[in-house]
Amino acid sequence: MGESNESVSIDIDVLCLEGKEFVVKTSRGSISVYVCGDQEKPALITYPDVALNYMSCFQGLFFCPEAASLLLHNFCIYHIDAPGHELGADVISSDVPLLSVDDLADQVAEVLDFFRLKEVLCLGVTAGAYILTLFAMKYKERVLGLILVSPICKAPSWTEWLYNKVLLNLLYLYGMCGVLKECLIQRYFSKEIRCGMYGAESDIIQGCRRLLNERQSLNVMRFLQAINERHDLTDGLKELQCKTLIFVGESSQFRDESVYMSAKMSKKSCALVEVRACGSLVTEEHPYAMIIPMEFFLMGFGYHRPHFASSLSNGSKPASPSTHSCIAPELLSLESLGIKLKPIKTRVSTEV
Repeated sequence: MGESNESVSIDIDVLCLEGKEFVVKTSRGSISVYVCGDQEKPALITYPDVALNYMSCFQGLFFCPEAASLLLHNFCIYHIDAPGHELGADVISSDVPLLSVDDLADQVAEVLDFFRLKEVLCLGVTAGAYILTLFAMKYKERVLGLILVSPICKAPSWTEWLYNKVLLNLLYLYGMCGVLKECLIQRYFSKEIRCGMYGAESDIIQGCRRLLNERQSLNVMRFLQAINERHDLTDGLKELQCKTLIFVGESSQFRDESVYMSAKMSKKSCALVEVRACGSLVTEEHPYAMIIPMEFFLMGFGYHRPHFASSLSNGSKPASPSTHSCIAPELLSLESLGIKLKPIKTRVSTEV
């Protein structure tokens, strides 16, 4: 795709919030898909982490003017929520069988069939990243590239398995209680943002608590149980030839596994970006750190960010244009990824 010189006026509220929800009936039950953008454009599908939906997992990224202009200019976004995680979801009937991670990956394929999508790019966070990686392994011809945030790829360790069992018991006995929400918030965010300045809880944490209150605990149990019974994907990573960009927070509980995953994948097709002072949920905690690496990654597919004219409905100003001075010259190579990324550490200033 050739680069356009057109200037694009971005209304973030319209682009990010206007869309249409579809309830897709699959052979493994119904699933909610929220579609934003022009369905004639190439498809980018998203999948969130445990207990999150597309709003609580990706709104920080899509509310960044530069990220919105890059992604919504080039793609139609298909936000897939885990079963029963959509806004206003009812409790899934006990008659509906529990789904395995393979069932969830196959369900993604059925969503693509419903929208008649042949090839897609994927964006997933932790548990969602695992589902999309498994989907890419099972349906290699349908995945052009993966953008994974704090991904996991191994079977759970005994420590993680036991910890998740405790969470499952809490969900069953007490629902979305305060202790459980604390455990999930520790999963998503770094200590820096959890504590906030002067010990005050940040707005992003308060917002996350409110959104977690809306989750149906029995539905969250189903997704967490599937993830707790996941199998090891290591053997298939070398054979996964689609271009992959991995982000991981320096303080993420899953940092070591994300680094392990990148090391097991082909160096010609995978790149790792480590974000300092950040937990697992980079899309919410430090979304601006994702913009430049994503821009270069997507350039390898022929996509570009349009010239940016600010017309923000909330009156805020867009961030300063991203510079490439912190990126190694090798990034401009069109080998393999269309770019060649080296591990990058990005620090976001917390100074007032």
